[in-house]
Amino acid sequence: MADAASRLTTLAEDLLGVPFPVRLRAWDGSEAGPAGGPVLIVRQRRALRRLIWRPGELGLVRAWVSGEIDVEGDLYEVLDRLAGVVWERGEEARSALESVRDPKVRAAAGGLLRLAGLLPPPAPPAEEIRRRTGSRHSKRRDKQAISHHYDVGNDFYELVLGPSMVYSCAYWTEGGTLEDAQRDKLDLIARKLDLKEGDRLLDVGCGWGSMAVHAAREYGARVVGVTLSREQAVYARKRIAEEGLTDRIEIRVQDYRDVTDGPFDAISSIGMAEHVGAVRYREYADTLYALLKPGGRLLNHQISRRPEPDEAAYRVDAFIDAYVFPDGELAPMGRTLTLLEDAGFEVRDVEALREHYALTLRRWVANLESDWPRAVRSTSPGRARIWRLYMAASAVSFERNRIGVNQFLAVRTPGPGTSGVPLRPRVWDERRR
Repeated sequence: MADAASRLTTLAEDLLGVPFPVRLRAWDGSEAGPAGGPVLIVRQRRALRRLIWRPGELGLVRAWVSGEIDVEGDLYEVLDRLAGVVWERGEEARSALESVRDPKVRAAAGGLLRLAGLLPPPAPPAEEIRRRTGSRHSKRRDKQAISHHYDVGNDFYELVLGPSMVYSCAYWTEGGTLEDAQRDKLDLIARKLDLKEGDRLLDVGCGWGSMAVHAAREYGARVVGVTLSREQAVYARKRIAEEGLTDRIEIRVQDYRDVTDGPFDAISSIGMAEHVGAVRYREYADTLYALLKPGGRLLNHQISRRPEPDEAAYRVDAFIDAYVFPDGELAPMGRTLTLLEDAGFEVRDVEALREHYALTLRRWVANLESDWPRAVRSTSPGRARIWRLYMAASAVSFERNRIGVNQFLAVRTPGPGTSGVPLRPRVWDERRR
């Protein structure tokens, strides 16, 4: 009888219809597949049971989070090779991996069953979100989703993000550090918003307070930051007190839909709109429009996805939904622009930063890997594995142009006449020194 690695490789190739792109090592020590590169390790038969009971991405991820599968060597190369097999073969391959009705999947499940033995399905890892309260994108459910992602320990995020504590795409120049790139991103946003001494800024989804601190300290703005994460709010308030900026910055645990003390001169929304959802996005745009004074500016920094041939077929990524950003949704760039315009905004500039996010994610992964024991102590082994996989896989997705990230500068234009935006807006690239 063939060894476990050879049998698994054959099953995978039968399912995918192409040679399996990475070397595979099974629990019995056997190996199969191309030599000389990274190795995908199946440590336990239980990983196969996860795939039998939940074919496709979610079964694989549950095995990864549990430590039943792992990678020896370059994780990015494994993800890139697998992405080349699955995603470049299109919807047919993706559907086959997730459909128990597909004959190839049934045949593969039979082979896996013979390898794994007929046993009950393993329980999902503890890090998987389970009960969700309220309707999708209700205030109650959004608060639970945000807490799942962000309330996992500020020590963990300090390790991953570094001293800047900025959890969004940095703005890179050649030879710069992560801290330089994050500072430059915050400054780019401040300049696009034309912040001045005394301006009122609303920072929606303010995170750990980095944009609020930068706007108040460097530009003299008065800032209201809102977040649904209590851990973020505690951290941000402490940081603001240490900076001596409590007279300029207020941090609230509050839904942006409950902000009533406008108007604001400017609004920043950095990496928050992905949580809003398609059914709420027009409401989001309307709310921010109403909170701005005439002539006020919105800087909306948001991840996008490529348009689907049939938009009705768009599905939220199972891994991201269950483990990372519950209920998070991505929209094509054009859809976001249209909804901002429908709300009344004049969109004056769109800047694509796709490659910048790939670089940022790779630095975050390097931070995580550089002190893995501390990362595990700060949260849990499973959650540390989640973050390593999702950040590395996201970097590959940005590099492959499956997803992008864009800054939309929009203005509540005060009727006919000037928008107040410079004729040559690229002066924003002249960084403050």
